[in-house]
Amino acid sequence: MSLRRYVLRRTLLTLPILFGVSVLTFSLVKLLPGTPVDYVLQFQEATPELRASLRAQYHLDEPLWRQYLLWLNDVLHLDFGDRVVSDRSVRAAIAERLPETLVLGGVAFLIALLVGVPAGVLAAVRRGTLVDEGSRVVALAGIATPNFWLGLLLILLFGVHLNLVSVIPPIAPLFAPESLAFLVLPAITLGTASAALFTRLTRSAVTEQLRQEYVRTARAKGLDERTVVVKHVLRNSLISVVTVAAVQVAFLLDGAVVIERVFSWPGLGRLLVRAILQRDFPVVQAVVLLVATAVVLANLLADVLYAWLDPRIAY
Repeated sequence: MSLRRYVLRRTLLTLPILFGVSVLTFSLVKLLPGTPVDYVLQFQEATPELRASLRAQYHLDEPLWRQYLLWLNDVLHLDFGDRVVSDRSVRAAIAERLPETLVLGGVAFLIALLVGVPAGVLAAVRRGTLVDEGSRVVALAGIATPNFWLGLLLILLFGVHLNLVSVIPPIAPLFAPESLAFLVLPAITLGTASAALFTRLTRSAVTEQLRQEYVRTARAKGLDERTVVVKHVLRNSLISVVTVAAVQVAFLLDGAVVIERVFSWPGLGRLLVRAILQRDFPVVQAVVLLVATAVVLANLLADVLYAWLDPRIAY
């Protein structure tokens, strides 16, 4: 089977998963106590006529399967309805907050890769030395430390005691210098656990590759150690790293919900928490669906990259 057919097959297999995600997301509201009309009215008294009007507006007088199809049709057209707490559309609210979360998650992911992979390679090349033992201790500490606790610690240290950064988000565009400066601490907090995981994973993969016969052959040909590691070992080692990297996308998105709350970062996570507290169910549905879809697509990308990096894998 060619790589193109493999990609097509994996994409088709993803469709039932996305269908299941949409069903679960739609069912979220149905599982909540009360009816959506109660949440729209904020559990206040209303006339039967007003309730009937709201039920018709939200298609609640339709059979459940038809409600789902109508909702799915709107979602496929990126129409998530209006917010319960205001007349503003959910799409506009998400469009406003999504760049904030993408930038935070992207910078955190970049930090994790730029720190974790080189540290893992260095630990593997110098295994058994103080560098290897030190990276192991730091990595285990990074994995074990709760990110919300680390965030509060960084705020206390750099924002309060050292007064190097502001602890309040600046009122400025996303890419303004003051906003990017404020982004440093939440990005480090969010990316620390992933960097630690990449370090341990890369060390293990590189160590295994260094024991392979082709590495001895490359060294016997007179290649210097840097060429052997960078050109021969690293590419094979990246296969497992790529797979875990896709899973880390899910952790970064989940973790952003907490980190945005800790740092008051105006992203999707903060919007989701506020929507849950305000029982703004259209926003909850839309954000959960977007995050779940992003996780599924990230895993699909990982499978494709996995096959591309290692042609020995049977499609």
